[in-house]
Amino acid sequence: MKLYEKANTLSEQVVKVDPQADERVPEGIYRRCPRCQTVFAAAQMDQYQTCPQCEYGFRLTAAARLAWLVDTAIPFDQDLQTKDPLAFPGYPAKLSQAQARTGLNDAVWTGQATIGATSFYLAIMDPTFIMGSLGTVTGEKLTRLIERATAHRQPVVIYTASGGARMQEGLHSLMQMQKVAGALAQHHAAGLLSIVVLTDPTTGGVTASFAMEADLTLAEPRALVGFAGRRVIEQTTHEQIAHDLQQAENVLRHGFIDQIVPRAKQRTVLVQFLKMGGRQDDANNVGR
Repeated sequence: MKLYEKANTLSEQVVKVDPQADERVPEGIYRRCPRCQTVFAAAQMDQYQTCPQCEYGFRLTAAARLAWLVDTAIPFDQDLQTKDPLAFPGYPAKLSQAQARTGLNDAVWTGQATIGATSFYLAIMDPTFIMGSLGTVTGEKLTRLIERATAHRQPVVIYTASGGARMQEGLHSLMQMQKVAGALAQHHAAGLLSIVVLTDPTTGGVTASFAMEADLTLAEPRALVGFAGRRVIEQTTHEQIAHDLQQAENVLRHGFIDQIVPRAKQRTVLVQFLKMGGRQDDANNVGR
């Protein structure tokens, strides 16, 4: 493949970039890390989809995360469907596209899972489903999961990945913040363990509610964690913010995160915390 051409005249002994080169290079061969800007061959990425230089975790679908995180998984509430409360133009079509692309009915997978003999209730928000936004079905699935965990005295693990409230559902979306947080408070009052794992990005109303209310708050390396976006903050304060202000490592330094855990270590770390957190039922009881 000829990417460069050399000028023929003696007065122009330079190498010129072939303007059509990009069109002839297949897509997906190389990836660029959005955090450290390292360019690397896509083949270097393993099942965890992390940057080989800084361990930043690229955004994953819920299905892709489930594949390496747990040994067994039984999904809940797959039949729930939003009623489009505001009759928002184009929203049903957008939902259908997201459902076809992800295999989910809304922006979160919920169910009961096991890692080895350790069982727990699990939620994984999917950033590829309308940016993991918090809609009514997302909130309802999370609430039902936590309530089931409380009833069966099981721990809860929630992986967050969200751009915040879903604008197509307006106030109905905002109400999910209180509903999920209330269910989590009841779970905590019952003396049960809850763990949140912040992934890239965790922002908006999710950060302002249940993402910061678990007993343990873990995060993935270099994940974006914040409320408002960089542009909104800078336009409001008329100041430029530090480049790492909303990175998980900086949030950890300020006490809002307990530990940063790379993806390759998450199975081990979760099992350790879940076993420390109280009674564990045998894996044969999954799905009760």
